[in-house]
Amino acid sequence: MAMVNKDVSYKLLRSFVRHANATTTLRCSQTQRTAFNAATTNNFPQTPQPAAIASTATGNDGDKIFDFEDTKALFASVPTGKLMHSAATLNVAAMEPMVDLSLWVMNSRLMEVGLFRDVVLTTIKYTAYSHFVAGVDTVETGQTVRRLRDSGLRGIVDYGLEHANDNESCDKATQQLIKTAESTQSLPPSSVSFVAVKITAVCPVYLLRRVSDLLRWEYKNASFKLPWKQQTLPIFSESSPFYHTLQQPAPLTAEEERDLELAYQRLQNICDKSFEGNVPVVIDAEDTSIQPAIDYMTYWASLKYNKSPKPMVYGTVQAYLKDAGERLVLAKTAADKMGLPVGFKLVRGAYMSSESKLAHSLGVESPIHNTTNDTHNCYNGCAAFMLDEVSNRPGGLILATHNLDSAKLAAQKARGYGITKDSQKLEFASLYGMSDAMTFGLRNAGFGVSKYLPFGPVDQVMPYLLRRAEENKGLLSSSNLDRQLMMKELKRRMKARFGWA
Repeated sequence: MAMVNKDVSYKLLRSFVRHANATTTLRCSQTQRTAFNAATTNNFPQTPQPAAIASTATGNDGDKIFDFEDTKALFASVPTGKLMHSAATLNVAAMEPMVDLSLWVMNSRLMEVGLFRDVVLTTIKYTAYSHFVAGVDTVETGQTVRRLRDSGLRGIVDYGLEHANDNESCDKATQQLIKTAESTQSLPPSSVSFVAVKITAVCPVYLLRRVSDLLRWEYKNASFKLPWKQQTLPIFSESSPFYHTLQQPAPLTAEEERDLELAYQRLQNICDKSFEGNVPVVIDAEDTSIQPAIDYMTYWASLKYNKSPKPMVYGTVQAYLKDAGERLVLAKTAADKMGLPVGFKLVRGAYMSSESKLAHSLGVESPIHNTTNDTHNCYNGCAAFMLDEVSNRPGGLILATHNLDSAKLAAQKARGYGITKDSQKLEFASLYGMSDAMTFGLRNAGFGVSKYLPFGPVDQVMPYLLRRAEENKGLLSSSNLDRQLMMKELKRRMKARFGWA
């Protein structure tokens, strides 16, 4: 992202903050005392019950995680031009009508008109794209990684492409992912925490659906055997959704089995290249129709590569699913019995609308938690369970969240266990361009923090940007912490620049 020069920055800065509210004191709401072992709607198997943890807002100085009063220290690594651009972009993104209009334009037939499309994509490139995307290619992304490193952060590089539908497109995507993994070897050591991989890029989606159907049927019918199935960890629990597979699926054809072998090889090639630079791989989650196959391939790779105490392959658990806690415990317990170190990325989830619509259309219960609080409780419970686990045995955890309360609770618990940045057992993560105040606060508190860095050409990354806009417009409009703190720091810099009282 281009930086404006210093003199221009301060001239723009005076204009930018002129319309801000006169009050500069930020009132951060205090949270009530919260316990990790709060009751949830999940009936987990017998798991360790962590002790209750008080919110940092009422804890003593030793327990304090975030200091949002000192915006100078919080944003010390952010140039004024970048801070202005971020504040402006987030303010626009917080306007739901503006986001809805943008989504309508991008999905309309107007985008088929060459000149109109060029104007729209150019506008996006210098606004939302430059804020939420790390760059066009590995070179620009590497520059972003270096800037993050200078700020005390790391990057999770994520080649931004959506689903592949055939072997040819999978091969092309795999080559890009290998190139992405290879690019990390030319970057400063430890500046990249993970290479993100989508199984939908290395295996045709139709085949993932077929494999998922067969895995579901096998789980419900003990006599049903899958001759192609490799060793894995538990994929389902009794509360998992099985309505996608209402009748016995046909066996994989010989061609489909060959395609599955090709998918294994593609994933293996990506992992091998990433591990050359000692960079672990994190495999993203998708919707429940194909997630069983994704978990299956993730656990296959984990069994193949996780030989040292530090996991090299991480899976993803979506806490908005009702069966998330049970599946996490089952997989972790089975891995422990095998002496297998495992790593998990914990997220809330990104397919709430489509999952609920599908379940409703079939007349079945939604796999998504009934309330937001149920999802919060599940996320915090899963985080607590994994922190307990990695505190005294091999394993790893990525806490991907934009939720301040979850970050506070997990950070306090990790601090109690002595899990810090140097332990390499815990990494906080958030999307590039979002939750910067929380990101810098966790960094200042001594934790490892990464930003998820999608990259690719503007037109190719557009599906990602549209999905981010649709998923997060409520979050962006309701959470104004970043915007408030950025405005407060911009005012402070202006006062310091011009000597105002």
